[in-house]
Amino acid sequence: MTSKTSKGRLSWWQLSLLGIGCTLGTGFFLGTSMAIHKSGPAVLIPFLLAAIATYIVYDALVKMSVDNPDKGSFRTYAKQAFGNWAGFSNGWIYLISEMLIMGSQLTALGIFTKLWFPTLPLWVAASIYAALGLAVILMGMKGFENFQNIFGALKAAAVVMFIIVAVVLIIKGFNTETTTLDALHANYEEFFSQGVKGIWLGLLYAFYAFGGIEVMGLMVIDLKNPQEAPKAGKVMLIAITVIFLMAIMLALALVSWKDFTIEESPFITALNGYHIPFFADIFNGVLIIADIFNGVLIIAGFSTMVASLYAVITILITLAEDHDAPTALAKKGKMKVPFPAFLFLASGLIITIVIGFLMPEKIFEYLVTAAGLMLIYNWLFILVTYMKLMKLSKWEYVKNGIGMLLIVVTVSGTLGEKTSRLGFFVSLLFIIIIGIATWIVMKRQKHSKHV
Repeated sequence: MTSKTSKGRLSWWQLSLLGIGCTLGTGFFLGTSMAIHKSGPAVLIPFLLAAIATYIVYDALVKMSVDNPDKGSFRTYAKQAFGNWAGFSNGWIYLISEMLIMGSQLTALGIFTKLWFPTLPLWVAASIYAALGLAVILMGMKGFENFQNIFGALKAAAVVMFIIVAVVLIIKGFNTETTTLDALHANYEEFFSQGVKGIWLGLLYAFYAFGGIEVMGLMVIDLKNPQEAPKAGKVMLIAITVIFLMAIMLALALVSWKDFTIEESPFITALNGYHIPFFADIFNGVLIIADIFNGVLIIAGFSTMVASLYAVITILITLAEDHDAPTALAKKGKMKVPFPAFLFLASGLIITIVIGFLMPEKIFEYLVTAAGLMLIYNWLFILVTYMKLMKLSKWEYVKNGIGMLLIVVTVSGTLGEKTSRLGFFVSLLFIIIIGIATWIVMKRQKHSKHV
């Protein structure tokens, strides 16, 4: 995890599995409800567009990684393309956004756990998950790989299980107050009921479902044959897009889109009406192993949080090695990860937990929205960097342009409603603050060179 010349151990299919583990999280299991709420049955369109944009971003990142393998990934390439300021700002934008997102993930994990352990204080539950996540990071790259492979398989199995059950229900014409056929017909009739604006607003939540692809880019350096990285990404994205679209289509075939609520996973909502608690309970997550509650939603949130932890500590170490953060953070010891960097990460998690529980809910929501947008800005900069560093064919220029357009359209969709609009302005405030910090640091570095 800490060596620029790490010997690759991963096969391309292992990277694909890791990508599924890092991507398939609460953004899909819960965020899909919000996307349906905004877009109606046409939610399939934002998800398809987000999948296309995700592929374009990954393809650009992985081509730069194959050309110049470096554990700093996108921030290193930004530095090579535009100078020190780009590497500094990219690294800190990503680091801060991921830390804030982890705060929201820990809060969500605490809420999920309280559904089954109502007497457990929320902050205690969140702290337990934070400690467990840090323990996984302490195991090093190998432990991270094993963890993500196991949890990725569990999450994928949960979605596949939903797909199988939904297909059986549709074939048998399992009836409730309204038939499956009635729900399917109603959703077909109202497919564009929310109009183009609904698709526009739903894009942001569809993008969140694919968040984590940049973590896959960070792991390209661990491939036995980096040339196989594009294949790993294609297989992973095709598989996860098919799973996403099939699951959403079947959920919409079972119940009317108006029955979905933003407080509950759409897949649980789709099954609950059919009085099959066995499947609904498994999908919601009632698995008690060695006194540790692990449901599908908890597994999803926890594994994506661990992926974020891995990405943050990797970027933090490269920042320290490039003198864009205190160099002591990269100081190696007997541990598999530098202890100062690990301590910084642990402190950051504590701070995000405190902020999440002390700050008014709405303000924290704006911060999380801003953090998600900052990740998307990072994706946009990856495409800009790709255009600067690599020689592109005409088709690659067109493809890159499509990706940039989709990202800009998605970001502009935040202006369509109050919560995301305020989150957008908060994200701009973060960008300005980091911009000022970048200017100060670059000025000091320039001055020190002349002394």
